[in-house]
Amino acid sequence: MNALGRTSALGILISITILVSVNTTVSVQMGTKVLLCCKPTPLTKAILIIWVIKPRGPPPCTIFYRVETKISEMKCRDMRITWASTFDQSPDLQINTVALSHDGHYSCDIASSEGHFHKRLNLQVLVPPEVTLFPGENRTAVCEAIAGKPAAQIFWAPAGYHVTKNELHSNGSVTVRSTYYWENNNVPVVFCFVSHPTGSKILSIEKNQSVTSPLHSLLTILYVKLSLLGIILLIIGFVFFQKRNYFRK
Repeated sequence: MNALGRTSALGILISITILVSVNTTVSVQMGTKVLLCCKPTPLTKAILIIWVIKPRGPPPCTIFYRVETKISEMKCRDMRITWASTFDQSPDLQINTVALSHDGHYSCDIASSEGHFHKRLNLQVLVPPEVTLFPGENRTAVCEAIAGKPAAQIFWAPAGYHVTKNELHSNGSVTVRSTYYWENNNVPVVFCFVSHPTGSKILSIEKNQSVTSPLHSLLTILYVKLSLLGIILLIIGFVFFQKRNYFRK
Protein backbone atom coordinates (compact mmCIF):
# COMPACT_ATOMS: atom_id res chain seq x y z
CA MET A 1 0.00 0.00 0.00
CA ASN A 2 1.41 3.41 -0.98
CA ALA A 3 1.60 6.40 1.31
CA LEU A 4 -1.67 7.82 -0.01
CA GLY A 5 -3.46 4.54 0.60
CA ARG A 6 -2.08 4.28 4.12
CA THR A 7 -3.17 7.85 4.84
CA SER A 8 -6.67 7.18 3.54
CA ALA A 9 -6.97 4.00 5.59
CA LEU A 10 -5.80 5.83 8.68
CA GLY A 11 -8.33 8.56 8.04
CA ILE A 12 -11.15 6.02 7.74
CA LEU A 13 -10.03 4.28 10.95
CA ILE A 14 -10.01 7.54 12.85
CA SER A 15 -13.41 8.50 11.47
CA ILE A 16 -15.07 5.28 12.70
CA THR A 17 -13.36 5.19 16.09
CA ILE A 18 -15.90 5.51 18.89
CA LEU A 19 -14.91 6.85 22.32
CA VAL A 20 -17.19 5.68 25.13
CA SER A 21 -16.72 7.07 28.63
CA VAL A 22 -18.64 6.03 31.77
CA ASN A 23 -18.39 7.38 35.31
CA THR A 24 -19.94 5.62 38.29
CA THR A 25 -19.71 5.32 42.07
CA VAL A 26 -19.47 2.02 43.94
CA SER A 27 -20.08 1.83 47.71
CA VAL A 28 -18.95 -1.25 49.65
CA GLN A 29 -18.57 -2.08 53.33
CA MET A 30 -15.10 -2.74 54.68
CA GLY A 31 -14.24 -6.44 55.05
CA THR A 32 -16.51 -7.60 52.24
CA LYS A 33 -15.80 -8.59 48.61
CA VAL A 34 -16.43 -6.26 45.68
CA LEU A 35 -16.50 -6.73 41.90
CA LEU A 36 -15.37 -3.76 39.80
CA CYS A 37 -17.00 -4.15 36.39
CA CYS A 38 -15.41 -2.68 33.30
CA LYS A 39 -17.53 -3.77 30.34
CA PRO A 40 -20.52 -6.14 30.34
CA THR A 41 -20.06 -7.44 26.78
CA PRO A 42 -17.59 -10.19 25.68
CA LEU A 43 -14.16 -8.96 24.59
CA THR A 44 -14.14 -10.46 21.12
CA LYS A 45 -12.19 -7.62 19.53
CA ALA A 46 -10.20 -6.23 22.46
CA ILE A 47 -6.53 -5.47 21.97
CA LEU A 48 -5.43 -4.09 25.34
CA ILE A 49 -7.02 -3.86 28.81
CA ILE A 50 -5.58 -1.43 31.35
CA TRP A 51 -6.67 -0.76 34.94
CA VAL A 52 -5.24 2.32 36.69
CA ILE A 53 -5.76 2.31 40.46
CA LYS A 54 -5.37 5.53 42.45
CA PRO A 55 -6.18 4.88 46.11
CA ARG A 56 -6.27 7.81 48.51
CA GLY A 57 -3.51 6.38 50.69
CA PRO A 58 -1.03 4.04 48.93
CA PRO A 59 0.75 5.02 45.68
CA PRO A 60 -1.06 4.41 42.34
CA CYS A 61 -0.53 1.23 40.37
CA THR A 62 -1.53 -0.37 37.05
CA ILE A 63 -2.77 -3.76 35.84
CA PHE A 64 -2.92 -4.59 32.14
CA TYR A 65 -3.45 -7.47 29.73
CA ARG A 66 -2.38 -7.74 26.09
CA VAL A 67 -4.91 -9.90 24.27
CA GLU A 68 -2.73 -10.77 21.26
CA THR A 69 0.21 -12.07 23.29
CA LYS A 70 -1.91 -13.15 26.30
CA ILE A 71 0.52 -11.42 28.62
CA SER A 72 -0.75 -9.97 31.91
CA GLU A 73 1.22 -7.73 34.25
CA MET A 74 0.22 -6.82 37.80
CA LYS A 75 2.10 -3.76 38.98
CA CYS A 76 0.13 -3.58 42.22
CA ARG A 77 1.59 -4.96 45.42
CA ASP A 78 -1.83 -5.52 47.00
CA MET A 79 -2.53 -9.22 46.48
CA ARG A 80 -6.18 -8.75 47.39
CA ILE A 81 -6.78 -7.14 43.99
CA THR A 82 -7.10 -9.82 41.28
CA TRP A 83 -8.74 -10.48 37.93
CA ALA A 84 -12.31 -11.66 38.49
CA SER A 85 -12.16 -14.23 35.69
CA THR A 86 -10.11 -15.30 32.67
CA PHE A 87 -9.08 -12.44 30.41
CA ASP A 88 -11.02 -13.62 27.36
CA GLN A 89 -14.25 -13.73 29.38
CA SER A 90 -14.16 -10.59 31.50
CA PRO A 91 -11.92 -7.55 32.14
CA ASP A 92 -13.40 -7.06 35.63
CA LEU A 93 -11.35 -6.75 38.80
CA GLN A 94 -12.14 -8.20 42.20
CA ILE A 95 -11.06 -7.09 45.67
CA ASN A 96 -11.36 -10.11 47.96
CA THR A 97 -11.28 -8.30 51.31
CA VAL A 98 -11.96 -4.58 51.04
CA ALA A 99 -9.88 -2.38 53.34
CA LEU A 100 -10.05 1.33 54.01
CA SER A 101 -6.87 1.73 51.93
CA HIS A 102 -8.81 0.64 48.81
CA ASP A 103 -10.90 3.80 48.90
CA GLY A 104 -10.14 5.84 45.78
CA HIS A 105 -10.44 6.04 41.99
CA TYR A 106 -10.29 3.10 39.58
CA SER A 107 -10.26 3.54 35.80
CA CYS A 108 -10.55 0.86 33.12
CA ASP A 109 -9.52 1.36 29.48
CA ILE A 110 -10.18 -1.15 26.71
CA ALA A 111 -8.64 -0.58 23.29
CA SER A 112 -10.35 -2.56 20.52
CA SER A 113 -10.82 -2.53 16.76
CA GLU A 114 -14.22 -0.94 17.35
CA GLY A 115 -13.00 1.96 19.43
CA HIS A 116 -11.85 2.96 22.88
CA PHE A 117 -13.91 2.24 26.02
CA HIS A 118 -13.17 4.14 29.22
CA LYS A 119 -14.83 3.65 32.60
CA ARG A 120 -14.04 5.52 35.80
CA LEU A 121 -15.19 4.16 39.15
CA ASN A 122 -15.12 6.00 42.45
CA LEU A 123 -14.87 3.31 45.14
CA GLN A 124 -16.25 4.46 48.50
CA VAL A 125 -15.38 2.17 51.39
CA LEU A 126 -17.97 2.28 54.17
CA VAL A 127 -16.81 1.71 57.76
CA PRO A 128 -19.44 1.02 60.44
CA PRO A 129 -18.81 3.11 63.56
CA GLU A 130 -18.50 1.76 67.08
CA VAL A 131 -21.46 3.19 69.01
CA THR A 132 -21.44 3.93 72.75
CA LEU A 133 -23.72 5.81 75.14
CA PHE A 134 -22.66 6.74 78.67
CA PRO A 135 -23.42 9.32 81.39
CA GLY A 136 -21.35 12.48 81.21
CA GLU A 137 -20.53 15.23 83.65
CA ASN A 138 -22.98 17.82 84.99
CA ARG A 139 -26.14 15.80 84.29
CA THR A 140 -25.41 15.01 80.65
CA ALA A 141 -25.49 11.95 78.40
CA VAL A 142 -22.80 11.37 75.77
CA CYS A 143 -23.42 9.36 72.59
CA GLU A 144 -20.45 8.50 70.36
CA ALA A 145 -20.15 6.99 66.88
CA ILE A 146 -16.44 6.19 66.74
CA ALA A 147 -14.34 5.98 63.54
CA GLY A 148 -17.13 5.63 60.99
CA LYS A 149 -16.93 6.41 57.28
CA PRO A 150 -18.75 8.46 56.26
CA ALA A 151 -19.59 10.37 59.41
CA ALA A 152 -22.63 9.03 61.25
CA GLN A 153 -25.59 11.20 62.22
CA ILE A 154 -26.84 11.30 65.83
CA PHE A 155 -30.37 12.19 66.94
CA TRP A 156 -31.95 12.33 70.39
CA ALA A 157 -35.42 11.49 71.67
CA PRO A 158 -37.08 13.27 73.26
CA ALA A 159 -35.67 16.29 71.48
CA GLY A 160 -33.61 18.55 73.69
CA TYR A 161 -30.57 20.76 73.83
CA HIS A 162 -27.44 18.93 72.67
CA VAL A 163 -24.01 19.73 71.24
CA THR A 164 -22.50 17.57 68.47
CA LYS A 165 -18.87 17.65 67.34
CA ASN A 166 -16.98 15.75 64.61
CA GLU A 167 -13.37 14.59 64.86
CA LEU A 168 -11.70 13.74 61.54
CA HIS A 169 -9.03 11.00 61.60
CA SER A 170 -6.05 10.68 59.26
CA ASN A 171 -7.49 7.55 57.56
CA GLY A 172 -10.65 9.41 56.49
CA SER A 173 -12.93 8.06 59.21
CA VAL A 174 -14.85 10.38 61.54
CA THR A 175 -15.80 10.18 65.21
CA VAL A 176 -19.07 11.94 66.05
CA ARG A 177 -19.67 12.89 69.69
CA SER A 178 -23.00 14.32 70.84
CA THR A 179 -23.66 15.57 74.39
CA TYR A 180 -27.27 15.75 75.57
CA TYR A 181 -28.23 18.11 78.43
CA TRP A 182 -31.12 17.04 80.66
CA GLU A 183 -33.58 19.94 80.58
CA ASN A 184 -36.70 18.24 81.88
CA ASN A 185 -36.35 16.62 85.31
CA ASN A 186 -39.43 14.49 84.59
CA VAL A 187 -37.75 12.67 81.70
CA PRO A 188 -36.41 9.38 83.12
CA VAL A 189 -34.71 8.09 79.98
CA VAL A 190 -33.39 9.39 76.64
CA PHE A 191 -32.66 7.58 73.39
CA CYS A 192 -29.66 8.05 71.13
CA PHE A 193 -30.34 7.18 67.49
CA VAL A 194 -27.23 6.68 65.31
CA SER A 195 -27.83 6.64 61.55
CA HIS A 196 -25.20 5.27 59.13
CA PRO A 197 -25.28 3.71 55.62
CA THR A 198 -23.97 0.42 57.07
CA GLY A 199 -26.81 0.22 59.60
CA SER A 200 -28.49 2.16 62.39
CA LYS A 201 -28.57 1.66 66.15
CA ILE A 202 -30.73 2.87 69.05
CA LEU A 203 -29.34 3.11 72.56
CA SER A 204 -31.03 4.33 75.75
CA ILE A 205 -29.80 5.61 79.07
CA GLU A 206 -31.59 6.45 82.34
CA LYS A 207 -31.16 9.78 84.01
CA ASN A 208 -30.48 8.28 87.45
CA GLN A 209 -29.10 4.81 86.90
CA SER A 210 -28.64 4.25 90.63
CA VAL A 211 -32.39 4.51 91.33
CA THR A 212 -33.91 1.02 91.46
CA SER A 213 -37.28 1.54 93.15
CA PRO A 214 -40.24 -0.43 91.64
CA LEU A 215 -42.14 2.78 90.92
CA HIS A 216 -39.20 4.26 89.07
CA SER A 217 -38.67 1.05 87.12
CA LEU A 218 -42.35 0.90 86.17
CA LEU A 219 -42.36 4.52 85.02
CA THR A 220 -39.20 3.91 83.04
CA ILE A 221 -40.64 0.84 81.30
CA LEU A 222 -43.85 2.69 80.41
CA TYR A 223 -41.90 5.66 79.12
CA VAL A 224 -39.63 3.46 77.06
CA LYS A 225 -42.55 1.65 75.42
CA LEU A 226 -44.41 4.85 74.62
CA SER A 227 -41.27 6.56 73.29
CA LEU A 228 -40.28 3.60 71.14
CA LEU A 229 -43.78 3.35 69.71
CA GLY A 230 -43.59 6.99 68.71
CA ILE A 231 -40.14 6.97 67.11
CA ILE A 232 -39.87 3.52 65.48
CA LEU A 233 -41.95 4.57 62.48
CA LEU A 234 -39.95 7.77 62.14
CA ILE A 235 -36.67 5.84 62.35
CA ILE A 236 -37.69 3.30 59.70
CA GLY A 237 -38.71 6.03 57.30
CA PHE A 238 -35.62 8.12 57.98
CA VAL A 239 -33.18 5.21 57.57
CA PHE A 240 -34.77 4.16 54.29
CA PHE A 241 -34.61 7.73 52.99
CA GLN A 242 -30.97 8.20 54.09
CA LYS A 243 -29.73 4.94 52.52
CA ARG A 244 -31.63 5.57 49.31
CA ASN A 245 -30.17 9.04 48.90
CA TYR A 246 -26.61 7.99 49.83
CA PHE A 247 -26.33 5.05 47.43
CA ARG A 248 -28.02 7.07 44.68
CA LYS A 249 -25.04 9.46 44.83
